[in-house]
Amino acid sequence: MKKYIFGVDLGGTSVKLGLFDKDGKLIEKWEIPTRKEENGKYILEDIAQTILKKAKEKKISEEIIGIGIGVPGPVREDGVVKGCVNIGWEEINVTEELEKKTGYPVKAGNDANVAALGELWQGGGKGFQNLVMVTLGTGVGGGIILNGKILAGVNGAAGEIGHMPVVYEETEYCNCGKKGCLEQVASASGIVKEMKKILASSTKDSVLRDQQISAKAVFDAIKEKDELAQEAGERLGKYLGIALAHITAVIDPEIIVIGGGVSKAGDVLLELIQKYYMEKAFLPSRSVKFALATLENDAGIYGAAKLVL
Repeated sequence: MKKYIFGVDLGGTSVKLGLFDKDGKLIEKWEIPTRKEENGKYILEDIAQTILKKAKEKKISEEIIGIGIGVPGPVREDGVVKGCVNIGWEEINVTEELEKKTGYPVKAGNDANVAALGELWQGGGKGFQNLVMVTLGTGVGGGIILNGKILAGVNGAAGEIGHMPVVYEETEYCNCGKKGCLEQVASASGIVKEMKKILASSTKDSVLRDQQISAKAVFDAIKEKDELAQEAGERLGKYLGIALAHITAVIDPEIIVIGGGVSKAGDVLLELIQKYYMEKAFLPSRSVKFALATLENDAGIYGAAKLVL
């Protein structure tokens, strides 16, 4: 009898869901809106109902091994989430609640950690067992996989790479309440902020003057050999390279996978990071491989399914 798993990636706007067989083949994927009203009280019920409906529709209700779910916040080993600000949750036991509503076993994890597990299983880190993933998007997230398992930490906060302090001279505050976080310079908005600072402090020509600046525009300008855009790229590479050198000195992984929207810049991004990483990394850790994530928006559902396995 064939067995199946549901992978759930809970985001602030939508919930992505995937139905997988136990070999990791994605059979079907779909989305439902994330209903954040009344502190997100309807979210787990909505997830349960769409899963039960899909299992009935596919006539596989008896063949489900379990449900994996990635949530946007720290998740403890027992499935307790202590605060998901962007969906309104304070403290909730996701595992217990979703098991009650569906009747299936549930495994929960932090969304960035779960995405890292997905990339290890079927993406840019396939074939490896020890991985660090950095996601460069609206913020900077991360996940650490050791011997094929997520390193979550006591509070579920391990892998919060974006909140490593690296910019010691920073005067502005990060969303987390600290100053100098990696996220402030390496996220999509951080890249734009740094580019604007460089343009304001220089009189040199740049293709980025007098136009809408985005992280993509900065990398397009780097590819066109724009001097000021290159300066912004060097800053990004420097801070990411330093942060990753710190991480590999402690974790010593086989591979570093870079994902998120900014990773669409491709090899030019990897080259900038590796240049500074190699300057700062502990000698034995310089052999680490760098790769781009390949699962894009599906990494979360793949990793959630793998949690169950």
